[in-house]
Amino acid sequence: MISTSTTPSITVADLLTDTQYDLKLQLLAGKDGLDHRITSSRIQKPGLALTGFTEHLHPERIQVFGNTEISYLRTLSEEQQRGVLARLFESQLACVVVTKGLDMPAPLFEGCERTRLALMSTPLVSSAFISQVQSFLEESLTATGSLHGVLLDVFGVGVLLLGKSGIGKSEIALDLIMRGHRLIADDIVNLVRRAGDVYGHGNDLIQHHMEIRGLGILNVEALFGVASVRDRKKIELIIELVEWAPNAEYDRLGLDQESMNLVGVELPHAVVPVRPGRNMTTIVEVAARNHLLKLRGHNSAQEFADRLSQAIVRTKQTQASALDVRDSGMYRSDGSRVTPAGTAPVAPALSAPRVPPPPAAEGERPRPTPYARRRFEEEEVE
Repeated sequence: MISTSTTPSITVADLLTDTQYDLKLQLLAGKDGLDHRITSSRIQKPGLALTGFTEHLHPERIQVFGNTEISYLRTLSEEQQRGVLARLFESQLACVVVTKGLDMPAPLFEGCERTRLALMSTPLVSSAFISQVQSFLEESLTATGSLHGVLLDVFGVGVLLLGKSGIGKSEIALDLIMRGHRLIADDIVNLVRRAGDVYGHGNDLIQHHMEIRGLGILNVEALFGVASVRDRKKIELIIELVEWAPNAEYDRLGLDQESMNLVGVELPHAVVPVRPGRNMTTIVEVAARNHLLKLRGHNSAQEFADRLSQAIVRTKQTQASALDVRDSGMYRSDGSRVTPAGTAPVAPALSAPRVPPPPAAEGERPRPTPYARRRFEEEEVE
């Protein structure tokens, strides 16, 4: 069962407490608006919205006022500034950030305080601040989840083992660790989607520990060394372990690639039955090797199917050619000829009729026939 979070969001106060991305933000006004929520990792500069065109304004984004926006406001009178900002703040924005440490007009300060809109300032130029705050938001607003399973690094492939409790996931993981592979998480795997990929890591409380029935909780890092564990890993292959069912049908060719959705990303998924006598550790290793082979463009199952299809075509062509050569050379068991359908029977060849020689002229000896001449020559020899 996969547990996923609701639509991710952060509060404006989280921007002020960040230390990893060095945003250097300082709150100037609108303290009551620190509980506003930010749900988008994209930033907006409201240049055109200040002129009154607010059709494409996104309130859930951070509004960045740079040199262009502040310079435009200073071209207006204070009364005009208040009117422009009032129309802008009607959209219930998340917060406003002024970059480059610019001095801001008084109506901007007053409008944020009046509408409970957090107004912050940073010494960073607009381009640097936007780059850093987007990285912070992508990290904070990513889709997350958790599930019951074991995550391992097998030949560099992130393999997630799933299956009901007691089917042997931890025992397989322990055997893989003994073979030099690495553990990321056991029992609870936390999921994070980032840039179209899914990463998994362990719970902080039980990280690098695993439970083996009969032995209890084991510290894998202490037993096998730091090379046997990792903090996080991209998940590339899901193997679901199920109990062997005699009447169930399992994939025997591998032509149809199944997939499973984890936090909105489709990942390759294989169902492997478990029964006594099957070396599950070796099967997991081979599955990881086969996945690497597919990434290089070699699909063993598909290549075998293609060769089989070609062999069948060649056999049919050979049979067709043999029939063409013997198109009229087929005979029955009694020796009679089989006439192909659609053709007329061929009449047997007959010997030419014997034509008598012409009569001899008057006074001329008759010319002997070839048979008589041959007989005469034989008599002379005798």
